Order: sequence, then C-alpha cells, then structure tokens
Amino acid sequence: MNDKTILEGLFRQHYGKMIHLARTLLHDDAEAQDVVQDVFARLLENDYQMTGSKTEAYLMSAVRNRCMNLIRKMQLRERFKHLHPLDEADESHPIEDVLAKLEQINAIVDAHIEEPHKTIFRLRFDEELTFQEIATRLDISIGTVYKYLRQCISRIKSFI
Repeated sequence: MNDKTILEGLFRQHYGKMIHLARTLLHDDAEAQDVVQDVFARLLENDYQMTGSKTEAYLMSAVRNRCMNLIRKMQLRERFKHLHPLDEADESHPIEDVLAKLEQINAIVDAHIEEPHKTIFRLRFDEELTFQEIATRLDISIGTVYKYLRQCISRIKSFI
C-alpha cells in the first residue's frame, strides 16, 4: 500500500471484526492479536491495493486462513508430542548411562544381527547415510533398506 493512511483507515474500520473472528477461532487473545497484526503487516510489506466492496471479505478470509494454519500447526505439535512423548527420566541420565546403552546396542548388533541387516544398520547410524544413499551404495531398493532396518531394530529391541 502506497498510502499508509489508507492502511490506517482499514485498520480502524475492520480491526474489531478481524480480532473477534481470530479470538473466536483461536480462543487466545495474544494469538488473535498476532494473527491480525500479521495480516496488516503483510498488506504493508507486499504493497496490496485494497479498495472496493470486497476489502472486508479479503481481510476476514486472510484472518480465517491464518487462524486455520495456526490451528493446524498446533494440532500437529500436539500429535507429535503424543506420538513422541519426552521421557523426563531419560533426560536426567548421565552421559555414562547413555554411552553404556549405545555400547550395549553395538554389542547386540555385532553378536546377533546378520548381514545385510548389520551393514544397513551401520550405514544408517554410524555413517548417517540416508535411505537413498544406502540403497544406491548396496544396489537395493529403498523399500528393502527400510524393511531390513525395521527388522534389525525390532531384533535389537527384543534383546534390550
């Protein structure tokens, strides 16, 4: 927007409705204010020309879309936390305990895991290669790399 007075006018005219929509969707005043401010910041940064009867519809859609994106991010974070909970007890273990666990896993791999599972395990975790890199190096499919690695990890877990 070339004229900041136009943006100020839009802000004064539509802020109440925009913040109400954001609060209704997010149930959080601070997040709602951030969303509305982001919408106006984008208008200012991208030099949008807002005129006509569709201005309110555009602004309300922008707020709704931003809110929905934020809700999706929050839901994704919650699902991730649920699937991968942080075990606070594990975080309090001294480094010696972690190193001992790694040595135990290495001993299990050396003693109980057969080829090509052992090679795939070593390439993935020792050399930190991607599945694609392992597949290319061993001339096998990515699906096979995944399957062998999954089998190897299951076998290791059965010994721990």
